Amino acid sequence: MESRAPAAADPHWLAAGDRIEALITASAAGGAVARERAEELVRLVVDLYGAGLERLLELLHERGALGDDVLDALAADELVASLLLVHGLHPESASTRVAGALAAVAPGGEATLIDITPDGIARVRLTASGCSSGALKASVESAIADAAPEVVTIEVIEPDRAAGTVIPVDSLFSRVGPAAP
Repeated sequence: MESRAPAAADPHWLAAGDRIEALITASAAGGAVARERAEELVRLVVDLYGAGLERLLELLHERGALGDDVLDALAADELVASLLLVHGLHPESASTRVAGALAAVAPGGEATLIDITPDGIARVRLTASGCSSGALKASVESAIADAAPEVVTIEVIEPDRAAGTVIPVDSLFSRVGPAAP
């Protein structure tokens, strides 16, 4: 039997979503009914595999084989983590995944997760300013979309350039001489 490298190293799975979408679109050439059947088929297969993954995790847990080290390995594997995300089975919370993604994109703490609301809005504070702010914002949005597809909106709170940078004139005079009557 031929030995095969792990799926995570296999580039074919990366294009599977695009190919599925192309096949569904092509099925529309057979009419609306053909497209509906193709979409239903995909939904049924996804549901079946999701149920199988969920049961697999349950069995591992029941046997004490689903410890932190295994959960960490599952979360770290790009293919497995993406499948767990699709089925709502990822072992890490959306907040944990987003915080990790922000740390990877902005290791200096230039982007900080404030919170994720129950309706899927992630609020992120950026501390970078100037030219790099736009590039950082785009990187942050991309990283969050990859790490937590359940986030539907990203609210980026950029630094207020005036806040903390302008010294009030009154405070300058208070150090120079006696306060004006």
